[in-house]
Amino acid sequence: MGIRLNEQNSTVITPCGEIHLTPKEYDILNYLITHAERSVSAEEIYRAVWGAEPFSCRTVVAVHICHLREKIEEDPASPRILKRIWTKGYIFSDE
Repeated sequence: MGIRLNEQNSTVITPCGEIHLTPKEYDILNYLITHAERSVSAEEIYRAVWGAEPFSCRTVVAVHICHLREKIEEDPASPRILKRIWTKGYIFSDE
């Protein structure tokens, strides 16, 4: 797939072009890419990105993941890049 992050302007470069992300979207995607070898829980994402202990964070993280999917997935309803692993969290796949 070939997704790359551009740290200078918080964008993601995909085969379809450059896409602008919000700072939180960028941080979440960067975290998932950095930890692509395993699934990452919503709580772990929240701690890493917001720098606080998670309290009812699943909805917050899910909304941000949804927005990311709308921006980078070919078909957000059937994600191939930002996958949800039931009961475990999210995983980045760039295959």
